[in-house]
Amino acid sequence: MVYILKNKWILISLFLLGIACQSERQVSKFKSPNVLFIAVDDLRPELGIYGNQVVKSPNIDQLAREGSFFSRHYVQVPTCGASRYSLMTGLRPRKKIHISNRAFYSEMANQDEKDQPESIVHHFRRNGYTTVGIGKLSHSVDGLVYGYKEKPSDVKEMPHSWDRFIFNPGKWKTGWNSFFAYANGENRQSLNGLVKPYESVNIPDNGYPDGLILNSAVEELKKLKAQHKPFFLGVGFFKPHLPFNAPKKYWDLYERSSIPIASDPFIPKNVHPKSLGKMGEFYNYKLSDEKPTLDQPVSDDYARKLIHGYYASISYVDHLIGQLLKELKALDLDKNTLIVLWGDHGWHLGNDRKWGKHSLFERSLKSALIVKLPADQHVSKEINTIVESVDLYPTILDFCGIKYPYDLDGKSLLELIRSGKSDEETRAYSYWSDGVSMRTDKYRLTKFFREVEPKVELFDHLIDPEENFNVAADEEKIIDSLMPILIKKTPDFYNNINKN
Repeated sequence: MVYILKNKWILISLFLLGIACQSERQVSKFKSPNVLFIAVDDLRPELGIYGNQVVKSPNIDQLAREGSFFSRHYVQVPTCGASRYSLMTGLRPRKKIHISNRAFYSEMANQDEKDQPESIVHHFRRNGYTTVGIGKLSHSVDGLVYGYKEKPSDVKEMPHSWDRFIFNPGKWKTGWNSFFAYANGENRQSLNGLVKPYESVNIPDNGYPDGLILNSAVEELKKLKAQHKPFFLGVGFFKPHLPFNAPKKYWDLYERSSIPIASDPFIPKNVHPKSLGKMGEFYNYKLSDEKPTLDQPVSDDYARKLIHGYYASISYVDHLIGQLLKELKALDLDKNTLIVLWGDHGWHLGNDRKWGKHSLFERSLKSALIVKLPADQHVSKEINTIVESVDLYPTILDFCGIKYPYDLDGKSLLELIRSGKSDEETRAYSYWSDGVSMRTDKYRLTKFFREVEPKVELFDHLIDPEENFNVAADEEKIIDSLMPILIKKTPDFYNNINKN
């Protein structure tokens, strides 16, 4: 009898131990946090949470309230592909190709796998994560190298990063057609540019490609949930990038007459027009009601129409992001998932008489950034410290407990997110065309490598936040103190400006 009881207790103990071990194994399965990275194309901080009282962005605003949003986040390059290249590598531009949309094509495509990972995604993959990409995350919409009017190739922009890359082009048939899509299945290329830069049609959310991106993302979340393995999921939405096409219901959210236009629709004083660059992207839409130029601003009515389209596109993608986050929560994945929402650069909405990006002004370089940790670990909701896109690479690695693969240019924001405090002075460095720019707490200093004057621009943000007055000619002492810092921090690009 004693022997039976003894064996019984042994069996019970082993059973309980088995449960404990199983429980521990389950915990260990989810010990590594997931990452949901959301890229939104051309999203300047034009959101409710950033103080815009007109735009309707309730879902992104709620994400920011649950996490932390950065009110002074700056990108490295004010163009899509190059900005994403810096973020994915954690490095500022070293040479001219790094400020080009062909950065991924040149530096990653057709390259053998090396010891150094090609991207943060590649590094996560090597550390046991399932990596899935959907939509525009590098430069090409479907992650492949081919021209706008060419057939898709099989050459990957990031050949070693993604376990799987997914894109459903729908009735538009190719990625680039989808990027410039109109509701009837046509696109900018197929119509030879004989299109307007906006469209309002009474169609459902999946009547445009961004809706299809959401559908793919939801399906992938379900698959990732079932695999019981940590994941890095990247989702790249097109809007509010041109054309400003969104279902009519999002246009109907706004009364156009109440939409304010730019308060600074003029070229800044003591600035050469060359600093503002060209608006070639906008000129691809040949049926535009008016053709904006630096010599003549568009009418107030047309400015409101364009801003209306931009806001409608934001509201459209905001709703899709809300659906994605809703699904993340429904699958009970939100408790162990780091969420990052990032705008790849800003956009001039008639500011400085410009419609587009591609400048070293605040409007092009400042973009939205929201980070939500999978717990209530945020002391400060709004973080006013100057940060850069290259800071995201070390931040994400630090949170996930993964070692850096090489020396990164950015600094982790994790402690800043958790404490809301920063004791050190921070600066942001940006690059475009023939210039480099440094944003400090008080100033923006830009150095141009060109023949036309002025070659130096200095804006005092304490008295001139819209950058309307270049005061470089009157502030030699300030320039003398700041210029060595700018040059020291950008030596590679500074020395290779005229090279490849």
